[in-house]
Parts: sequence; structure tokens; C-alpha cells
Amino acid sequence: MTHRPSSRFQITPRGTASVRPGWVPIAVLAAAWLLSLLLVGWLAARYASPDAGGLREKLRQSEALVDQQRSQLDELRQRQATLEASDKISRAANNEVQASLAERDEEIAGLRADVAFYERLVGSTSQRKGLNAHSVEFSPEAAGTWHYSVVLTQNLNRGAISQGQLRFSVEGVKDGKLTTVSWDDLHQRKGAPGQDYSFRYFQQLDGSVMLPRDFTPQRVRVSLSGPGGSSNQTFDWKLAGNGRGE
Repeated sequence: MTHRPSSRFQITPRGTASVRPGWVPIAVLAAAWLLSLLLVGWLAARYASPDAGGLREKLRQSEALVDQQRSQLDELRQRQATLEASDKISRAANNEVQASLAERDEEIAGLRADVAFYERLVGSTSQRKGLNAHSVEFSPEAAGTWHYSVVLTQNLNRGAISQGQLRFSVEGVKDGKLTTVSWDDLHQRKGAPGQDYSFRYFQQLDGSVMLPRDFTPQRVRVSLSGPGGSSNQTFDWKLAGNGRGE
């Protein structure tokens, strides 16, 4: 009997499915993995959602607290700026008060000196003097002129009014020579009228004069003339310049 060699091909009837046994475990594992993912997602939605809501609430509260603190910080900064401005205003006001007090103190000192001078002039123990220049003071001015202040007194004839005119000249050195600057030259015009005075016990006369260039003053000669009498006195310029002429 003759044996036919076995064929490499196998005839499978049509309609019969071919299933490989190795794919079954893989399909089972894939299905289990998918189910596990669905389970994890369901558990996360069930148990994690309340915590996420709590975190969102905490976040909202934290943001609200930050906004509140920022508002408080802005308010504190505004208060600080207001206090700093108030402090500057207070310091400026304090400086003005101090300056005003200093001026008042100076005025009070001047008034006390005037009162003391008046008491010496009209007091019962004061020395009796007729019309005279008690003091002469010169001080330079910004315009190049000199401001003068002359105090006239008299207590010999109490109750009487002294009237007349004041003039003075300045003696000094110019270009190495003794020079006298007259009342007219001091006022830079000819026939300059004298300065009127009228007082019972004392009076202060003020004005401004111009000294020549390169002139060194040394003495001041004061002349008083009026119906009640006249007076001529000489003051050293240094003393007159410091208001201590006698």
C-alpha cells in the first residue's frame, strides 16, 4: 500500500472560527485593568470631591484674608503718610512759635530797656540835663547807604516841649587827607533841610545818608538848634557805629 506524503496545508471547513488560546488571558487582563480604572475614578469622585471642595473654600478664604490684609496695609500706609505730614506741619508750626517767642523776648527786652531809660531820665534821682543827643548809631544798608538813629533827650525843664532841627556831619580821612562830609553832602543835595524834632523828654530820629567812596569815618558832629536852645556834640565813629555814643 502506497503512503501519500502529508500535506503542509490543512483544509478548514468554512464558517468555523479560529481562536488562538494565547489571546484569552490578555483580554481578561485588559478588561480587569479597565474596570480598575473605572473603579478608581468612581472612588475619587465619591471621596475626593468633598476634600477638593474644602480646599477650594480654604483657597477662597485665604484670598479674602490676603485682600483684607492688603487693604489694612494700604490704610496703615495712608495713616503713616498723614502722620508724617502732620509731624512736618507741627515742626514748622513749632519753629514759627519759637521764632515768634524769640521776637517777643527781644521786644520785651527792648521795652524794658526803654522803661529803664525813661525812669533814669525822669526819675527823682536822675541827673538834670538840657537838650542833648543821648546816643548816635550807624549801621550799613544793602543799597550802600548808612542808616542812622539819634536819640535826643532833655529833663531839665520838665513839661516843656523841645523843638528844632537836627543836623550832623562826619569827619574822617579820604585820599590821606582830613575831610568833613557835611549834612548836604551826606544827602547829596544842596540846602538839604534839617530833620525836625519835637518832644517832651526824649525822641528817636532815623534816616539814611551816603558816605563818599574810600572815605574812613572817624567822628560825628551832631548839631541841634531850635527856639529853646542849641547843642553841639561830638561822637567817636566806633562808638556811634555801635550805638554807644555819649
